[in-house]
Amino acid sequence: MEYITAKSVLMVTDSDEWFGSEYNINLYRGCSHGCIYCDSRSDCYAIKHFDTVKAKRNALEILADELSRKRKKGIVSLGSMSDSYNPCEKELELTRGALKLLDRYGFGVTLETKSELVLRDADVLKSISSHSPVIVKFTVTTPYDELAKKLEPKSSSPKKRFAALETLSNAGLFTGVLMTPILPFIEDDSASVISLVDRAASAGCKFAYAGRAFGVTMRDSQRAHFLDKAEKLFPGMKARYLDAFGDDYFCISPRSGELMKTFTERCLQKGLLYTMDPIVAESKRPYETRQISLFDF
Repeated sequence: MEYITAKSVLMVTDSDEWFGSEYNINLYRGCSHGCIYCDSRSDCYAIKHFDTVKAKRNALEILADELSRKRKKGIVSLGSMSDSYNPCEKELELTRGALKLLDRYGFGVTLETKSELVLRDADVLKSISSHSPVIVKFTVTTPYDELAKKLEPKSSSPKKRFAALETLSNAGLFTGVLMTPILPFIEDDSASVISLVDRAASAGCKFAYAGRAFGVTMRDSQRAHFLDKAEKLFPGMKARYLDAFGDDYFCISPRSGELMKTFTERCLQKGLLYTMDPIVAESKRPYETRQISLFDF
């Protein structure tokens, strides 16, 4: 395990548009899941050797100090840049330690992961939910384990992710599926979208979220990495992407409109929330009367 020194851990976000978060924490740099499309590989984040996970030295001591000095409680986002439940977490327990601190100091949490290791921390998440909003979302871009193994080779399989979601939902936690990105020409078919929504509903999720359009973002080194991997996995895919999107940052599926209609209709049929504001409002609703002084409603 490699370590880096961090001067700060708790960051204030520009807005609360991402699942109501007002703060952000990344305890690790880099990720070992190997997802071929990960935006965190982009040059703007300056993470060299992205596949090598590095832990932030003294992260929990720094976080405890920062939380203790925050007068405004709020929702803290975990896992936005690097999955908080990489294999190193099983031994280091930085994420579990951070959750315990959020619980101690009265903060809520929204976290996203592709790892069933989050089940280990269900007890702490339940404790946090007794006083503050908790949102647990699994990123699932395809319902097919075999395809996911190619695109996200070291992540938990979709089958295991949905099983974990069901366990967390049954524990009373607010859960959902993050269906981003959906890779054009690889994952953008109606059957896959319907299957993801159906499996989210069967797992007891409250929501499925696909953003404003079905597609993937690509820039600089991330683009080069993705196109190289995609070409090896699906010969001819690089030329197809370049012909369709050129240097576009947001590569929107040609079927995005059709898929969004299918997605919306299926969510309505299954009783799932699917847009950001209602998702955030519902996650905070149980706390409106008893914590109105802590969260902005």
